[in-house]
Amino acid sequence: MSGTVTVADFSAVTTMDEVRCSTRGGYSDIQEGAQVVVTDASSTTIALGRLAYGSWDRHNGCVFLFNVPDVPGGHRFYGVEVSHRGRLQYTAEQVAQPLALTIGG
Repeated sequence: MSGTVTVADFSAVTTMDEVRCSTRGGYSDIQEGAQVVVTDASSTTIALGRLAYGSWDRHNGCVFLFNVPDVPGGHRFYGVEVSHRGRLQYTAEQVAQPLALTIGG
């Protein structure tokens, strides 16, 4: 499973240079290394991943890539939670494509 997490609240983004960025304030938990938890329909953890470094996108904010290896197939629904931000539910068809999650903004 793969995708992006965008922190769209520009007041919470600190631009470090033209390529990398980090978050601050209420979004400081969304940073390189933050845990991505994948669960099944019964909320059992089935795979773990981490956010990569944040890339600055002047139109969207700070964008973090993630990859969760070894997510087992065969489930109808998957939950995805980044840091402590709450679990979002997706169908198997949705997680077959890269996910695009947004926080703030």
